[in-house]
Amino acid sequence: MNRIILASGNPDKLEELRWLLGGLEVEVVPVRGIIPDWKVEETGATLEENAYLKARDVVRRTGMPAVADDTGLFVDILGGAPGVYAARFAGFDCTYENNIQKLLRTMLCERNRTASFMTSAVFVSSDIEFSVTGEIRGVILEEPDGDSGFGYDPVFLPDGLDHTFGRCTAEEKNRISHRALALRSLREKLMGSGFLD
Repeated sequence: MNRIILASGNPDKLEELRWLLGGLEVEVVPVRGIIPDWKVEETGATLEENAYLKARDVVRRTGMPAVADDTGLFVDILGGAPGVYAARFAGFDCTYENNIQKLLRTMLCERNRTASFMTSAVFVSSDIEFSVTGEIRGVILEEPDGDSGFGYDPVFLPDGLDHTFGRCTAEEKNRISHRALALRSLREKLMGSGFLD
């Protein structure tokens, strides 16, 4: 069984990654199970740069292969904000609720509410590196609807659905979300990379 470290302290991402890599000869290990105080400053200008910062740091410190991702919410009327700063839009150590409330205040009275969720996911080992992306379009609602998922899920209504990510089951979200699209691509590239041989 191959072991891959998830370079994230987010337990929600760990659950999603285990689900999406299910069936492969891979054990996904949370980084804080190996490095309890692990933290990387996300100073990249793009989602891909931030994902590589995290994965490369874990590989350097453990010698084990790593997967990392970075996700951004890009709101058209805000010129792409919060973008790469989506997780800390309301400040460092903010909650999901803090971020949602700041976004809704910022967009108060805006009619154009179109947005994209984008994820960049990377795999890094001592001899292989690659990145993939996933994107889904939708609109930002004027108030939260649903309490499933995490992050901005309760205010993001994906194109083609009649309910927010916050009302999706885990199975439904893992079929259509930006992260699911990216991690399915990562799964395919991983299968063709020779890593699992």
